[in-house]
Amino acid sequence: MGLLTGLIDQASVYLEGQNVWVLGPTILGAVVVLSVVINVLNQLLFSDPNQPPVVFHWFPFIGSTVSYGMEPYVFFNKCQEQYGDIFTFILLGRRMTVALGPKGNEFVFNGKHADLCAEEAYTHLTTPVFGEGVVYDCPNHMLMEQKKFMKFGLTTETFKQYVPLIKNEIVDFFTNSPYFKGAKSGSVPLSIAIPELVLFTASRSLQGKQVRKALTTTHAALFHDLDMGFTPVNFMFPWLPLPHNAKRDKAQRAMAKLYMDIIAKRKSGEEKEQEIDMIWNLMNRSYKDGRALSDRDIAHCMIALLMAGQHTSMATTTWTLLHLAAKPEIQTALYEEQVKVFGEELSPLTYDKLSDLSMVNNVIKEILRIHPPLHSIMRKVKSPLHVPETNFVIPSTHFVMAAPGVSAMDEKYFKNAKEFDPFRWVGHEKDEDNAEKFDFGFGLVSKGTASPYLPFGAGRHRCIGEQFANVQLGTIISTLVREFEFSLPPGQKDVPLVDYNSMVALATAPALVHFKRRANSNH
Repeated sequence: MGLLTGLIDQASVYLEGQNVWVLGPTILGAVVVLSVVINVLNQLLFSDPNQPPVVFHWFPFIGSTVSYGMEPYVFFNKCQEQYGDIFTFILLGRRMTVALGPKGNEFVFNGKHADLCAEEAYTHLTTPVFGEGVVYDCPNHMLMEQKKFMKFGLTTETFKQYVPLIKNEIVDFFTNSPYFKGAKSGSVPLSIAIPELVLFTASRSLQGKQVRKALTTTHAALFHDLDMGFTPVNFMFPWLPLPHNAKRDKAQRAMAKLYMDIIAKRKSGEEKEQEIDMIWNLMNRSYKDGRALSDRDIAHCMIALLMAGQHTSMATTTWTLLHLAAKPEIQTALYEEQVKVFGEELSPLTYDKLSDLSMVNNVIKEILRIHPPLHSIMRKVKSPLHVPETNFVIPSTHFVMAAPGVSAMDEKYFKNAKEFDPFRWVGHEKDEDNAEKFDFGFGLVSKGTASPYLPFGAGRHRCIGEQFANVQLGTIISTLVREFEFSLPPGQKDVPLVDYNSMVALATAPALVHFKRRANSNH
């Protein structure tokens, strides 16, 4: 005690004579140093062998936020090498327990709802983007009902109608876009053009003629602002007055107003001819307790639906064109398949023949393997959870995180895993059809979760738009391959790096490619 008392006395004498402008930073620095020392000692001396190892970090609260946020897969791979498939890291004060590999995917995706909750994990991110009362801002049973409502636009019959609608939107885009209009060749920034193209095709098919007519290139920019709401910092602080959050909130209000104006016109009778579309469907739906969806709920459901139908396809289409530009031999194989299936004159695309385009489907699978749209899938732990085949118990204060993209790029499961090689899927086209199916309350989906390849998730939260995404992507890729040849800009040998500013893994802007119209192009 004498030593400590002496140090305190000496510090008091020193501080008494200091100016406040010196004193403040000195105290702050001392607090930071002390917190770092305590944090490091706590990790070294008081680790719990019954919990997953914690990734070493210097600063409390910040933890591994920076290294995870900058390059998630580099971070995951480094930690996996050092700690194994199960480890915990600190993300803005929250403890994230990561489960990697097929067993990790199984652990997270197949967890019981009573143990693992998606709503508590995502509501901070999704509610400011979609709006209140829908998706993760409502009880799980309501989310399951909302998914069931959306099935109206996700049937085989609607898919058959969507293919020509999507194709026509693409042709209109070629005709009107300043990048393609009247040009036989040129350059196009995919980071601008593809979000517009995908928004128009998704809105015309999933949401109907009236919604599509109301959307312009300005709305593509609004959806980009909504996408930027999915940032790691918003996992903890969605309310921070940051520029991207201000844009997110403005975009959400603008899109909600667009849908609510359409609903109001329909209710007033101002719209005489009404297409039986998704808005009509939602206006005539009720929850099991008899409560009808409010206009606000419908508008927010429409935002969520279009976001779901837009951002996965946007990222996948962009990465597809970049990889095709880098490998012209794959373009040739795709075009030859079009001729084989549709004839020399390239008859119109149809839903029934999309399944015959094995090369197109294998390209989509391969892009989703090396560029899964979401690098991290999270759940909130609701009760202490034992990790199978280990002594670890994850406390209810933790979140769990799966990263299927890690196993999808692992040499243990895919030879030459970092190479873009659609031919690796030849002979495996029917694997998904043999997977176990289960109805979680909104229709049959694949239950299989112990897989190294899960681009659409699995279990009760598997993406219900998976089939639509394949129809949309198959139609877009087929139409683009029929019309153009693509190449990378001179001097560029590979595709751009991934931009991790959003939780959707996009190509770094502007993602330029050169295009050249084919001699037999019809548009």
